[in-house]
Amino acid sequence: MPKTQTASAVTALVLAAAALTGCGSEDGSAPAGDVRGAATPPARAVQNAYRATLAAGTARMTVTSKVVAEGQALTGHGSGVADLAHGASRFDLTSQGTTIEQRVVDGAVYQRPTGARRGAVPGGKTWMKIDLARLGRTGPAGGSRPTDPMEPLRYLKDAGRAHVTRVGDQTLDGTRTTHYRVAVPVSVLARGDAGQEQELRRQLGTDRLPVEVWLDGQGRLRRERVLLTLHPLKQRTPGHGNTRVTSTTEVRLTDFGTDVKVTAPPAADTADVTGRTTGSAGTAQAG
Repeated sequence: MPKTQTASAVTALVLAAAALTGCGSEDGSAPAGDVRGAATPPARAVQNAYRATLAAGTARMTVTSKVVAEGQALTGHGSGVADLAHGASRFDLTSQGTTIEQRVVDGAVYQRPTGARRGAVPGGKTWMKIDLARLGRTGPAGGSRPTDPMEPLRYLKDAGRAHVTRVGDQTLDGTRTTHYRVAVPVSVLARGDAGQEQELRRQLGTDRLPVEVWLDGQGRLRRERVLLTLHPLKQRTPGHGNTRVTSTTEVRLTDFGTDVKVTAPPAADTADVTGRTTGSAGTAQAG
């Protein structure tokens, strides 16, 4: 794979990964020494964290991401707020000097690029819209797609099907947490899409995704780290099957209960590029 092509793909991956999520003790978490997960079976504690985190309603979220491919390292950072209960979010995503404002509302991702990438929006519009439901139906398995920042949290929903190990207690920015390692089945990520599951297995070389989580005294997610080693050209490009892409993404949540209001951009300023994202024919339509 040419380096320019790799750099472009990795940049897209970083910006997509940067759509993900803090730590703190100022919002009602249990004090140091009051970690309640010790007596709870690990798999149940992690699975309960999905409901406990959503029950918090809202939070501030940050993410850091690093992707390494063919000797090139690219980093990304995102920060914003999320309505955990309704799956809406607003983020500023930065990678390699490029910043994108992203909103997720009612199952659609809206992105507003700045600087040199502003011209990427067709029709002279300001915002791009990607309908995640349509993308899921028509997108190619393994193809790049924008990331819903709630996706990592949903990994915990099916923790009952995962192998979970309790690592121990750790204090994060003054908040006592319990650290767990979770091996999430690839089938959870594919969400019933057999083609996507097969593609993930091919690139990962395994049927489980390694995830680490830190839960506070109220059982809420405070930090989540996803480590990936991918072989995107395996079985696809002779002589390049060992090409490796490594990705480390760390999501944090803080300030539970913070005020969050996320709305879709004006339709007149929006171009629907879902068809382009899936590779289907046709031009983008105004949203």
